[in-house]
Amino acid sequence: MSTLNIVLIEPEIPQNTGNIARTCAATGARLHLVEPMGFKIDDAKLKRAGLDYWYLLDITYYSSSEEFFRKNAGGEFFYFSTKAAKAHSDISYPDGAYLVFGKETKGLPEELLTANPDTCVRIPMISEARSLNLSNSVAVGVFEVLRQWGYPALEQKGKFASLFNREQTNY
Repeated sequence: MSTLNIVLIEPEIPQNTGNIARTCAATGARLHLVEPMGFKIDDAKLKRAGLDYWYLLDITYYSSSEEFFRKNAGGEFFYFSTKAAKAHSDISYPDGAYLVFGKETKGLPEELLTANPDTCVRIPMISEARSLNLSNSVAVGVFEVLRQWGYPALEQKGKFASLFNREQTNY
């Protein structure tokens, strides 16, 4: 089975992290949370955003960026930033890829981006827009990778229940 890793470096807003946790749980992506965070992990707002899905979540916590990169040395990291030159859809993501996102107010540290220019990517948007919401950016990144991989292990056909409670039909 393919592995996709989502990394949040110093997330600040519990609802965003809760929504991202739900996206990870629903897609089988692993979530990596790097402290310091702007909330406690037991925050009610965080739990409410992903409440029904916490039992599906594969999550790892790190006390710092240094600890994260040390424990995941050798990984292939892709840094999402409005400052990047390449579109997120122009990259071919390998199995085990780490999609790395920064805090809501500042993004990723500039020194991290300048040290890794070939693996910095952006989600295209109009020039007047500062950025997308963090949870939306993660969803865009996750589904681009999964699209490239052919949506491994994900249900791709929905089911409609008939109006008269007949057996369900796949479409």
